Amino acid sequence: MSIRTLDDLLAEGLSGRRVLVRADLNVPLDKQTGDITDDGRIRAVLPTLGALVEAGAKVVVCSHLGRPKGAPDPQFSLSPVAGRLGELLGAPVHFATDTVGESARSTVADLADGQVALLENLRFNAGETSKDEAERGAFADQLAAFGDAYVDDAFGAVHRKHASVFDVPARLPHVAGRLVLREVEVLSKLTGAPERPYVVVLGGSKVSDKLAVIEALLPTVDRLLIGGGMCFTFLKAQGLEVGTSLLEKDMVDTCRNLLERADGKILLPVDVVVADAFAPDAAHDTVRVDGIPSHRLGLDVGPETVAGFSAALSQAKTIFWNGPMGVFEMPAFAAGTRGIAEAITKADAFSVVGGGDSAAAVRALGLDESSFGHISTGGGASLEYLEGKTLPGIAALEN
Repeated sequence: MSIRTLDDLLAEGLSGRRVLVRADLNVPLDKQTGDITDDGRIRAVLPTLGALVEAGAKVVVCSHLGRPKGAPDPQFSLSPVAGRLGELLGAPVHFATDTVGESARSTVADLADGQVALLENLRFNAGETSKDEAERGAFADQLAAFGDAYVDDAFGAVHRKHASVFDVPARLPHVAGRLVLREVEVLSKLTGAPERPYVVVLGGSKVSDKLAVIEALLPTVDRLLIGGGMCFTFLKAQGLEVGTSLLEKDMVDTCRNLLERADGKILLPVDVVVADAFAPDAAHDTVRVDGIPSHRLGLDVGPETVAGFSAALSQAKTIFWNGPMGVFEMPAFAAGTRGIAEAITKADAFSVVGGGDSAAAVRALGLDESSFGHISTGGGASLEYLEGKTLPGIAALEN
């Protein structure tokens, strides 16, 4: 890639210059208390922000959080993020209560060298996500007015053609931040010439969400291990009863076709944990996949599946994992995800966790993050990169 990096920008000298940083601070919040439940994405941007602060830049950070509908919505405010970011940086973060309005303009104007400001949620403005180029461009003009240079360190958003990701770089000198650069370097190893055997683990709820990446990966991987809710559509394609488990009926024929073309590369569960209901305290048992009762639903892969998947992973030299094996948020249905994650850490392989729920599971289950080769901050972005798609945010940095 022909992308300028943060080091290129730092070499120019940044003392007194305003630098607009697009970060991905889209952290999960507790619905009752509003507290941040996982600050992994905030921590991920610290190397870039720390370097800019040390260089004496006036740092203006912008991000989205959740999916507000183009207007202010208090439940999606970045205010809690400003507090946590300040704690991690060891200095106050000045918070603007709007994105490009009076508060934002005065907050940015008052910044001293080496200070950091955070603008309110970008998606409180309809122009951020608009498909109308003029509306998006007008919002990008307002954002770009806050910077003398632009740094994209929001890998989790580079697959979106949004104003702050795609349009602002056209208006300012632009570079990739430390996080974006690392993500692209890691994922390019997987799309280039990965060391073999190359084993991919896919979970999550829907086949339709992962179909494109399965199609892209099948010719290149040595084994594809499928768990999570999506496995039941594959099991149905084999003619098995799946009870009331999650099922995409319109994808059954597609899954049957994939299995026929896979030449034995796809490994499916042999046992699953079934329950009476989707509830943490529901009665549950482990059954073989050819013995799922018609009135029960599968919520995790079983121990035999974990053993089989772990055996395949133990032979791997490169591993990519995206999507949990079950409903890991409920302790009764977390063993499958934990077992696969632990198998990945024990393998003598370069391992990549593909963001999203997989990264959340690693932290929620208390696993050592450093035992994985790389934990991506962008689930959707990492999948689209592996699919070979052009990512708008990356393309904007290359221009």
